[in-house]
Amino acid sequence: MKSGAYLDGYLEELKGSLDSVSREEFEEIAEALLQARRRGSQVFIMGNGGSASTASHMACDLGKGCNVEGKKRFRAISLSDNIPLMTAWGNDTSYDNIFSEQLENHVQEGDLVIGISGSGNSPNVLNALKLARKKKAKTIGLTGFKGGKMKDLCDICLIVPSDNMQRIEDAHLIIEHALSLYLKEKITEEV
Repeated sequence: MKSGAYLDGYLEELKGSLDSVSREEFEEIAEALLQARRRGSQVFIMGNGGSASTASHMACDLGKGCNVEGKKRFRAISLSDNIPLMTAWGNDTSYDNIFSEQLENHVQEGDLVIGISGSGNSPNVLNALKLARKKKAKTIGLTGFKGGKMKDLCDICLIVPSDNMQRIEDAHLIIEHALSLYLKEKITEEV
């Protein structure tokens, strides 16, 4: 198979996955983010590997890309970005605690905690979502496959219906970008 034909197949499968994403859950996530912003609640985002990159990207888009002059800003942070703290918790306790221990210091009732995991089974993301629920924060998941264990720990769980990790990660970034652009539009329209 030639590389161009391979790309066509990849993009076709990605398009199929994106077409199958729940619009209702997308809307629920957008509304949860807008409500968190209105309340001044914190938004914590986390993931591993490619999902860590998406968590960082999302925190950047919420923290800068959604800003509108004279309007309240998002209070968003990626828990995947504090390398010294993650390695300290990983070394001294377990890698499974790198996000939950960070959350323990900051999360409060009404905050928003977003876990990104292609498989939906990353132990460190699951532990953080469990803690968030215990602290009465709202939990959101972005996952793939059939949702894994994550789907049962989230108030809203958007599942990219694919069994290909790369396409799941592609879709998560596209969804994140669509959310950011939509949120900026809604914030711009606010009186």
